[in-house]
Amino acid sequence: MKFGTDGVRGLALVDVTLVDAHRLARAVAQVLPSTEVLIARDTRESGPAYADALTGGFARAGVSVADLGVAPTPALAYNCAELDVPGVMVSASHNPWHDNGLKVFSAGGRKLSDGQQEAIERTLAELPGEQVDAVTPPHLDLALGQYADHVVASIDGRTLDGLAVVIDCGHGAASEVAPAVLERLGADLTVLNASPDGRNINDSCGSTDLTPLRQAVLAQGAAAGLAFDGDADRVLAVDHRGVVVDGDGIIAIAAIDRNDRGLLADGMVVITIMSNLGFHRAMAAAGVDVTETPVGDRHVLDALDRNGWSLGGEQSGHVIFRDLATTGDGLLTGVQMLDIMGRRATSLADLASVVERVPQLLENLYVAGDAGAVLDAMAPDVESAVAELGARGRVVVRASGTEPLLRIMVEADEDDLARAVTDRLVRAATAVG
Repeated sequence: MKFGTDGVRGLALVDVTLVDAHRLARAVAQVLPSTEVLIARDTRESGPAYADALTGGFARAGVSVADLGVAPTPALAYNCAELDVPGVMVSASHNPWHDNGLKVFSAGGRKLSDGQQEAIERTLAELPGEQVDAVTPPHLDLALGQYADHVVASIDGRTLDGLAVVIDCGHGAASEVAPAVLERLGADLTVLNASPDGRNINDSCGSTDLTPLRQAVLAQGAAAGLAFDGDADRVLAVDHRGVVVDGDGIIAIAAIDRNDRGLLADGMVVITIMSNLGFHRAMAAAGVDVTETPVGDRHVLDALDRNGWSLGGEQSGHVIFRDLATTGDGLLTGVQMLDIMGRRATSLADLASVVERVPQLLENLYVAGDAGAVLDAMAPDVESAVAELGARGRVVVRASGTEPLLRIMVEADEDDLARAVTDRLVRAATAVG
């Protein structure tokens, strides 16, 4: 079992088996020693079986388990930080219901470092396959409520009174807590897709399909809409016109607001290599410095912690307010964005307009073999594309950390140029692979 960009995931009970979960628990107990560990899950029908297998594995290692039940990944991370214990989240994030996965947090609610991941992988390699001891874990009462209190408190006693908001919970882990928090804050709330049945998570809803949210925002005349992914560590937004505001837009809004208020540590924001060139130009115009990391919010978090910075995230909607959370938090991010709208008495459309997106094309190519080898073989083609674009655009070609895909991203000031460069790189990758 190998960790990808964000834990391990695949076809539930096949690619990631209950034996895998049982063994992972034993390995985590060795590498992250603790007398207690927390677990939580999203709404997939396979989630309870994984929770029981994890609990059995930890029990065999002499570690007690407390279960948050269905809860967002950031709620698990928050409670791990409060109790200073490790945790395991059962979720495949934005994947379909038939997939599932496991995300591990170290004590303090942090994503694993590279060294911790490698140590767990080495330990797993030495553990035998074995009978699964399935044990139903005891529920940790009040944990979700304490997380909700934390999110409510994050805007320092202000409210969202009268602000018309639509949220799409994607039939996922946010289905209970997101409506509760926004209602407490006084938003005039419309809730979509908050009735999980184990198989409808991410099904034409939530952050994987913004069509229902866009339609509802327009129909309700709402000021904004928020869409969460399956485990609610990501959020995408929609303005009053139905226009999507992605992670780049949300991060830009927060960075400028915090910088203006003297709350952006060192005037720095951390993003990944996938952020749009328009984001970089917007930050330069606002006097905000930018640091790039590889794809994956754990890389963003590592840069934040190493340098004492306070804000970062990904275009996909992972946003980390480091003074408020230890990981990306879709609900917290949404609340922060709505609060900015209220404090500045400005529409989301106007706030997001600072990012003038450069045409960006993304092609995902299935790779039957080693995506890294294909990437190495097409390096001359990538170098040629970078040289051709110069300051007019960017090229990022990388192997996916979660799927057997080669991801090709091209940005250019002109659509035709972006398409031409993308097509050449696709042909080069196809010829090699």
